[in-house]
Amino acid sequence: MEKTVKVRKKTSIQNVRMLTITAVLSAISFILAFFEFPVPLSPSFARMDLSDLPALIGAFAYGPMSGILIEFVKNALQLFTSSTGGIGELANFIMGSSFVVTAGLIYKSHKTKKTAMIACLIASVTMGIVAAIVNYFILLPVFEAFMPLDQLIASFGEFIPFIKTKLDVVLFNAFPFNLLKGIGISIVTMLLYKRLSPILKGRQM
Repeated sequence: MEKTVKVRKKTSIQNVRMLTITAVLSAISFILAFFEFPVPLSPSFARMDLSDLPALIGAFAYGPMSGILIEFVKNALQLFTSSTGGIGELANFIMGSSFVVTAGLIYKSHKTKKTAMIACLIASVTMGIVAAIVNYFILLPVFEAFMPLDQLIASFGEFIPFIKTKLDVVLFNAFPFNLLKGIGISIVTMLLYKRLSPILKGRQM
């Protein structure tokens, strides 16, 4: 009986820690979303951020559901300053979730450094593919409301001359740069995660 009580108490403490740190990571993710930087070889309106970094850390520490929750909170908070009526936030949530869920699921099956690296690589490719689909069906149509399609395509063609169609935009811009974004975030995560693990897991430093 006493052992059962101790186990329940330990589980309760772990759950509180998980929820608390997930909330902190969500806040950090929201703040990072404001620090945008231009996408190389892209028009000025195409920008990236590192707000998926805390979500990936959360997915590694507590599982894919934590990563999804961080992505959801971040994008829900961004709705208050949205200029796309929530469409941009929906697209960002889909892309970010595809990244952290893929990585979280693979890493959860076998928690080693090698598995983490494989998980990050597969997750980066997944996000690149999802980003291409989301850009084609969601984001580019949103941009079309502000700029004619031909002009939109031409703005990308100024940087990458062989971009001539909407499909070219997603294949030669959205996919590769989201792939690189995922790899970049993965590298930073690999450098930080081991150092943060004692805090995330509640172990002594």
